[in-house]
Amino acid sequence: MRKYSFFVLLCLASLFASAQSTTDSIKAVVNNLFVAMKNSDANGIRSCFAKDAILQTIAINKEMKQVVENDSVETFARIVQSMPKDVADERVVFDAIHIDGPMAAVWAPYEFYYKGKFSHCGVDHFVFIREEGLWKIQYLIDTRRKQGCKH
Repeated sequence: MRKYSFFVLLCLASLFASAQSTTDSIKAVVNNLFVAMKNSDANGIRSCFAKDAILQTIAINKEMKQVVENDSVETFARIVQSMPKDVADERVVFDAIHIDGPMAAVWAPYEFYYKGKFSHCGVDHFVFIREEGLWKIQYLIDTRRKQGCKH
């Protein structure tokens, strides 16, 4: 009976370690994305995303109506590259990470600072896929607001 209990505990510990390592790998991609933004590194941005990734923002237009804006990874990378280094600083908190085999989802409230000053906050929602052994962002949608932030 002791051998069986030890084996079960060993399996559970192994599963926990594997899940923790997967979670850490996913967090690393998000952190790498924001380091690349801060460093104006277009290639660093591109490396975080899957080939056909989708980027969207829920925003308020000039008519004060909610719209969903679409961007490509390439457009986003070029915008980041055009900014001076150290002006874009997005700070996230990993609120929830869910994983099912080759897919994962991350819910991450954030605050965005531009040139050291608070700009806006919201939530980033990432959907990841695992391709060729690496986690890549397949889908990113975020909200943006200036009020109700904790800065």
